[in-house]
Amino acid sequence: MRLVKSNEDSFVLLDDFISNNIHNYSNKRNFDFGPKDRSNVSQMSPYISHRILTEYDVVKRVLQKKPYRNVEKYIQEVFWRLYWRGWLESRPRVWDDFMGDLKFLEKNKLYYEAIEGLTDIECFNYWVKELRENGFLHNHTRMWFASIWIFTLNLPWQLGAEFFLKYLTDADSASNTLSWRWVAGIQTKGKNYLAKNWNIEKFTNGKFSPAILNENALPVSDSRNYTFSKINYSGLETESETIVMFENELNTDFLDNSNYKHAYFCLLSNDERQVEISQKNMIYKESVVDNLTKEVSCNMRKINGSQLISLVQSNDNVHLVYPGAGDNLDFINKNLMPNTNSFIRRKEDIFCYQFSNKGFFNFKKNIPRIISELNLSK
Repeated sequence: MRLVKSNEDSFVLLDDFISNNIHNYSNKRNFDFGPKDRSNVSQMSPYISHRILTEYDVVKRVLQKKPYRNVEKYIQEVFWRLYWRGWLESRPRVWDDFMGDLKFLEKNKLYYEAIEGLTDIECFNYWVKELRENGFLHNHTRMWFASIWIFTLNLPWQLGAEFFLKYLTDADSASNTLSWRWVAGIQTKGKNYLAKNWNIEKFTNGKFSPAILNENALPVSDSRNYTFSKINYSGLETESETIVMFENELNTDFLDNSNYKHAYFCLLSNDERQVEISQKNMIYKESVVDNLTKEVSCNMRKINGSQLISLVQSNDNVHLVYPGAGDNLDFINKNLMPNTNSFIRRKEDIFCYQFSNKGFFNFKKNIPRIISELNLSK
């Protein structure tokens, strides 16, 4: 997978997909043709996860070139990420419990065989290698992978979600965590996803021989319940000359028409994270941040977590672009304990998250309203 670093280059890739392949997306999106042929999917996820392009950028660009009725399925898939983020924002304890569980789960011999691709399941071993080498798996394959991990290998879903966070270039705290919970059958209680040989054979064009899979497993049992809580959107009370952005909010539109004199990109080291990321992913993040510091017009620097602490402690008021649930917010809450008025949030996110209080069907039926209210079709 060829990765680009800039907003402009990301749009070039998106435009190519819109012109040449989006017309087949609905019919072919579930097929995994392998890493050498991703023409049936857009591969925009790394840029959306880092918000080099926002979901709104992608949807608006698509609707500039195609009528909604012809690209409805693709737009729904883009909005899934926003839905997951909004859902987790109103139930943050789900992330906290996930992180807490990881501290007590045993990594046994079977776990290490799984992450090295040394199981008896050919397709699973292949996908482990692909993930570790390329930082990407097709979405359908991620579902098969998670199901085999949980129900055939009998490994905790939390350890699988951690493995994905480490190696996926497009890893997103909300989408990743909640997708693994969904496969396990605890996101939608009692409804799990089971990988089946016929499905893998069909959607990989017969690439893999049938494996011994547990195709009749019951959902994972978890008695914890998470109630909806209203998100605090307190506004900024004071002006600031200093803004800090994080690796999952790298769209520089926050700097447009602003009074910021000092801007920083904060990239946490692995020592400052709860979940370590691969060296390849760290290098990619560093390259994106380094590229952006050269592109913006204001004085911009890259800093790590320790430098962020010093910056905030030595300044009366620093605006932080809200990073959402995950390692960045955990680091802020642990080391800075800021008033929520220090956070800057996207008004588009605030509007969309109101539809994440229930299941995705409720969000999906409001997509036309979102497009209209946010002027994404103009």
